[in-house]
Amino acid sequence: MSFTPRGQHLIAGEWIGSSSDFLSEADGLSPLKVSEGGVGEVERAAQAAETAFWTYGYTSRETRAAFLEACADEIEARGQDLTRLAMAETGLPEARLNGERGRTTGQLRLFAEHIRKGDYLDRRHVPAQPDRAPAPRPDLKLVQRPIGPVAVFGASNFPLAFSTAGGDTASALAAGCPVIVKGHPAHPRTGELVAEAMAAAATRSDIDPGVFSLIQGASHTLGSALVSHPLVRAVGFTGSLRAGRALFDLCAARPEPIPFYGELGSINPVFLMPGALTARSEALGAAWAGSLTLGAGQFCTNPGVVFALAGAPLEQFLDAAKSTLEASAPQTMLTDDIANNFRIGCASVSGTAGVETVFAASADGRTGAPALLRTSFDIWQQKPELAHEVFGPSGLAVTLPDTEAMRAAALSLAGQLTCTLHLDESDTSAAAALMPILERKAGRVLVNGFPTGVEVSDAMVHGGPYPATTNFGATSVGTLAIRRFLRPVCYQDMPDALLPRDLL
Repeated sequence: MSFTPRGQHLIAGEWIGSSSDFLSEADGLSPLKVSEGGVGEVERAAQAAETAFWTYGYTSRETRAAFLEACADEIEARGQDLTRLAMAETGLPEARLNGERGRTTGQLRLFAEHIRKGDYLDRRHVPAQPDRAPAPRPDLKLVQRPIGPVAVFGASNFPLAFSTAGGDTASALAAGCPVIVKGHPAHPRTGELVAEAMAAAATRSDIDPGVFSLIQGASHTLGSALVSHPLVRAVGFTGSLRAGRALFDLCAARPEPIPFYGELGSINPVFLMPGALTARSEALGAAWAGSLTLGAGQFCTNPGVVFALAGAPLEQFLDAAKSTLEASAPQTMLTDDIANNFRIGCASVSGTAGVETVFAASADGRTGAPALLRTSFDIWQQKPELAHEVFGPSGLAVTLPDTEAMRAAALSLAGQLTCTLHLDESDTSAAAALMPILERKAGRVLVNGFPTGVEVSDAMVHGGPYPATTNFGATSVGTLAIRRFLRPVCYQDMPDALLPRDLL
């Protein structure tokens, strides 16, 4: 299969252009003029999604499961072209993108399996008691129902698994909700090819084409129009704190506010307990540095900060981390802007009084080189800006005087996607004292590992308290993600002929 990008939007099964465009350049590919979507395209896509909802939202679970599997099949059929385009647009390596494509199709199939089982419906039945005194009890049935059209914002760092047909799209479609995707301007060709696969799956499955639309665009106007449209019932977003908070505020300010499920940023702190640090300081230092540089540090779960007690084991840890980083070559980052912002972020942290640079490699253009910094807990407490995410291969070690300071460090944290403990058996008591704090701070708490791998499963939580996300009760990875796009409906004394088929 050979693909030539159109640089257009896919709306209700039709490829359409716009009167304005932006230029997308990628390594080894000819520059592409990409249509810039706006209010008109959003209106057309939203109306198509609302029309599609009246059929798609009431299809059987088997119909939707088969559609999700068809989406996965069509994406796999375009595998070579997808890898080629995504490598050129994002700078990510072939092996990473092939693995990410497998994750993308795997989670589509996982949601198909999940809705076939039906457990997510949370079906409940309280039978009538007509003779109950002093008042009879009605017959009550409850089931989860889809909410309507959902807007999804593609993410730069996962062009497949968190973008056009990523987890937000898969979970919304599984719930019965049509999706309108705002394509990420960093990879418009990749997004267009995935959209082509989604359209082919809809045709193959006899699904209303309005169930999926892709609107390309680099402007704030497009994002604002999408979250403000009255037919959009919820938003899924992965991106920066600044952009996400602006869209969140727009959702809240609507005449009818809607939920905004935004993933906005996290430093994913690591706590090195004394026993573990003493026993394996060098191995932990090398492993941390490897996690920091994985994917050029462009994971939302990048473990950007470690907390550890002062002493010889910490120095050994830092020496090992430095040696590993010295051997790490600069890597191509997702965009020029991301690389530039990474350098600005590193310079801001390293320029803070009381922060020491342990190691910093130089890079320019679109490349990012690792940096290792350290500071004291006193400076950490005085400089809240040190707790801001630096998106890229940068790590900060915070030196603590004692285990009580470790508890204070945990308490100082804002909401996180993850918190990590490295411990030995001798650390169990001290770690137990931290656990009540960490589980309030993060959506996932892990032991003796690093958080840069996120398993797509029934038990995964990829979310956390603000500012990690805007809704602490949700996840964007794993089957629980479907709950974001459902709402419970109770049916009282309802005849079977009028009940949703999932209650029969």
